Amino acid sequence: MPLPKAELHLHIEGTLEPELAFELAARNGVRLPYADTEELRKAYLFDDLQSFLDLYYSLMAVLRTEDDFEALAEAYLVRAAAQGVRHAEIFFDPQAHTARGVPIGTVVEGLGRALDRSRERHGVSTALILCFLRDQSAESALETLDAARPHLDRIVGIGLDSAEVGHPPAKFREVYAVADSLGLRKVAHAGEEGPPSYITEALDVLGVERVDHGLRALEDPALVARLVRDRIPLTLCPLSNVRLRAVSELSAHPLRRMMDAGLLCTVNSDDPAYFGGYVGDNFDAVGEALGLSVEDLRVLARNSFLAAFLEGEEGVREGYLAEVAAYEFPTPPLP
Repeated sequence: MPLPKAELHLHIEGTLEPELAFELAARNGVRLPYADTEELRKAYLFDDLQSFLDLYYSLMAVLRTEDDFEALAEAYLVRAAAQGVRHAEIFFDPQAHTARGVPIGTVVEGLGRALDRSRERHGVSTALILCFLRDQSAESALETLDAARPHLDRIVGIGLDSAEVGHPPAKFREVYAVADSLGLRKVAHAGEEGPPSYITEALDVLGVERVDHGLRALEDPALVARLVRDRIPLTLCPLSNVRLRAVSELSAHPLRRMMDAGLLCTVNSDDPAYFGGYVGDNFDAVGEALGLSVEDLRVLARNSFLAAFLEGEEGVREGYLAEVAAYEFPTPPLP
């Protein structure tokens, strides 16, 4: 039985495995520029964030109907549950779909079919976070939020993703203010490829409650002190950081140093179909590469539930934390 954990940084479009991509392509009459799943997997090698995004957006062409989005979410939930996920806060990118003529309602309702039965079928509670593409205009973000209004009963918060450099958080000041007035929770990608100042700006201008990635926070000691003082969670994605060349190799990942500095770190998978592993795989990989103890892993799991947006249901967070506290790690085999 895996360590219970929450996943807080997961792009549902980034869970599109090659097998499902080809299945949906056949269903929808979409021709993929790859001979088979093996050739497509070989394309999952990236030089940086942009090279990943190019493939990521092109493959979304296979997602057309509510049934497609339901299948995508269901496939993720099966894998997540098998790796110990008990709660998942799932990002989705409506602009990437509406630009292709897929209405936001199709996306939300399709995902919602799978999420509505997730607790009963998989033992995983869920929430949806609508992300804006930061390389698109602030006006487009506002239009997207307006289009989402009929579906806000299914959406817990907003986020900010896609190409970071050159698109500072302040660009989206207005849409975050509107989201705040609607009672939505607020997160944003910052400090992955962008500088530490983007993290500060996301806090000061957007009022985010959680920082997605935050990898470069250690470059600014004053920022680190603030994040520690205010208990601002960071949703780190180690395997993603290596695949996108933000970190040279897993043994060089700053997670250990960030934990030692007192930062509230969580471990997540980001876009697991593309980056070589789901959240349990990320836990296993950093545990081995950084020499983390079982109690370090327990702290990371506990942090994930402390950082989750679970305020709406009495006792749910406490129940998950109790599961983490009671978890008994398997005894390693004798050499």
